[in-house]
Amino acid sequence: QVHLVESGGGLVQTGGSLRLSCAASGRTFSRAMAWFRQAPGKERDFVAGISYTAGSTAYADSVKGRFTISRDNVKSTLYLQMNSLKPEDTAVYYCAAANYIRVQNWKEEGEYNSWGQGTQVTVSS
Repeated sequence: QVHLVESGGGLVQTGGSLRLSCAASGRTFSRAMAWFRQAPGKERDFVAGISYTAGSTAYADSVKGRFTISRDNVKSTLYLQMNSLKPEDTAVYYCAAANYIRVQNWKEEGEYNSWGQGTQVTVSS
């Protein structure tokens, strides 16, 4: 498994921006990566995903045009740039490492075998 540590969460006003980072260590970073989030009282949901080469990305409809996923394979770090934040974006955000370099179903948690501890993002209205 890959050891993942998220950072960059915090409190921001509606319309603001945050950049989340996920540092990976341990086994190879050569796999697809994704961000999920879990709001209070709700299930964990897919937010964005990126293949190992960054040639393929995917986004949940709710964040398209506002969030951008990227990665630096030299630094073994995954990023999520979040702009135009809304109160409904409030959640704990998790990064996840997939089993392989590509993912067939980004939303399926079974595609991932390593998870970070999460970072809290709170958007005030």
